[in-house]
Amino acid sequence: MPKYAANLTMLFQEHDFLDRFDAAGKAGFKFIEYMFPYPYDAAELRAKLDGNGQTQALFNLPAGDWPGGDRGIAVQPGRQDEFRAGVDKALTYADVLYKGVQGPKLVNVLVGEADSDEATTRKTIVGNLQYAADKLGDAGLTLIVEPLNPYDVPGFYLYGTQNTLDLLDEVGRDNVKLQYDFYHMQRVEGRLTETVRENLARIAHIQLADVPGRHQPGTGEINYPFLLAELDRLGYGGYVGLEYIPEGRTEDTLGWLKELQKA
Repeated sequence: MPKYAANLTMLFQEHDFLDRFDAAGKAGFKFIEYMFPYPYDAAELRAKLDGNGQTQALFNLPAGDWPGGDRGIAVQPGRQDEFRAGVDKALTYADVLYKGVQGPKLVNVLVGEADSDEATTRKTIVGNLQYAADKLGDAGLTLIVEPLNPYDVPGFYLYGTQNTLDLLDEVGRDNVKLQYDFYHMQRVEGRLTETVRENLARIAHIQLADVPGRHQPGTGEINYPFLLAELDRLGYGGYVGLEYIPEGRTEDTLGWLKELQKA
C-alpha cells in the first residue's frame, strides 16, 4: 500500500504551521510533506517530526520570491547563481530532515515561468537540473520534477507528463524522476491510469486532490477508489501526498482514506 503523507501546506490550516505536525499525528499520519521548510529552523522541524514519530517525505527547493509571484526559477536565465544557492540551502535542510531516514529522500523542483526564448530557456533549465541532480545525488537524494496545469498556474513551463519526461531524458541523470500529481494531470490531459501504468518506473512521488475544486477525494470526478487500488495492484510503494484544500476541518475530510485503509 502507498504511504500516505499529509501535506502540511494544504492540510490542517486551522492550526499554525508548527502545530500541524501534532494535528497530523493525532489524525494518524506518519509521513509528512510541505512545500517550503525555509521559514523555520531545520532542527525545530525535525523535533516536531520526531515528537510525533513522523518521517519527512518531501519538500521543495527554494522557488524564488513566492509572495511576489515566482513559481520557481530553474528556467530563468540570469538567476543561475540564485538557483544554485537554493540547492545548497535545501541540502542543509535535507541533512537534518532526512538524517536516518530509510527509503526515498525527495526534493521537488518547481521550474517556474519562462521569460526568454525557447533555446535559452531550455539550456538554462537543463543545466540547472543537472547541477541540482549532481549535488543532491552526492547526498543520496532524488530530485523530482513536477508539471502543473495552465489554469492554476498560467505561464508555467512544464505542462503534461510527456513534456516533463522529455526534459528528464535531456537532463540525463538517474536520480531525476517525475512527481505525478493526479489533480494537475487530470486538468491537463486525463489518462491517469494509463499514464501511471506506462511510466511507473519513472514516478518517484504522487500527489492527489479531486477535480474540480482541488478538494478531498470523493468531491469530484476522479475515481480515487479505483485509481488508488490500481497503485496497489501495480506495486507502487512510494508516497502519496494529500495536497488538497479541505472542505471544512481537515479531520472531517479523511473518511475516504479510512475506508481505503479498512479494505
